[in-house]
Amino acid sequence: MTAAGRHAQVQPLESPYLLTSAADRLGTGVAVTGDVGMVVVEVAVYGRWSPQLSEQVSAALHMCLAGPSAAIIVDLHDLGDPHGGSLPFWLALWRQARLGAAPVYVTFCLPTATALSRRLRYLQGPQPRAYTTLPEARAATAGRMSRADRLQIRLEPRPASVKVARTLVTRACRAWDRQKLLHDTWLIASELAANAVEHARTDFVVTVSRSNARLHVAIHDCVARFPHASELMLIAPQASLGERGRGLRLVHATAASWGTVPTHDGKVVWAAVI
Repeated sequence: MTAAGRHAQVQPLESPYLLTSAADRLGTGVAVTGDVGMVVVEVAVYGRWSPQLSEQVSAALHMCLAGPSAAIIVDLHDLGDPHGGSLPFWLALWRQARLGAAPVYVTFCLPTATALSRRLRYLQGPQPRAYTTLPEARAATAGRMSRADRLQIRLEPRPASVKVARTLVTRACRAWDRQKLLHDTWLIASELAANAVEHARTDFVVTVSRSNARLHVAIHDCVARFPHASELMLIAPQASLGERGRGLRLVHATAASWGTVPTHDGKVVWAAVI
């Protein structure tokens, strides 16, 4: 495997996966944006290609693959790679996502008049899709997404909405024969919905989806800020469950993995249950 390919084999990371825009002092970095259900995630890479940037991209993509995403659009319009040397990295990423236990559809968006675009578009054999503009990539990706694997509802920020979120989880577990996951998924949905009602105080969208043996709960609200890892104090033994932050500690203790991703108008908090 090439050095670029090895960089695509990410190091293990632990939840919570708190994704934001990450840039160094030279303006090189990665920006991740999810949709309301974390079904499609966009990853924008900017700056000159380097081993350091590849590590940033690997970490961000690993966190995306840990969540409920069915598709990832990688935007390379602002990537500085005049000779197309990053191609092995992107191919390794595409294969890893495509051949994983829960396959994720990865597509690329980049200008046609670049060495990387030419190398990508003229590969022999199976190859990832590449589009010139983000609207093209979004439309093509949306056409591939099945609605059979997710249930979704928009709710108002009032206490009664928490019960509706639990009802959606019950429907999903019964429809998909996941009754053994009902209790944990029900608990997580309750806590995340309650947080949206109490703290975000905006309309919010609850999405329950499945991938293989996992169930995912994603809750989108219209408040962009979410806690940093240093603020969570998730597993402090001396912390009372009655204190502020109880919901996130319960989610952390119950979920197989969980995290947050920015959206264009707020954030998504998601959790996976096995």
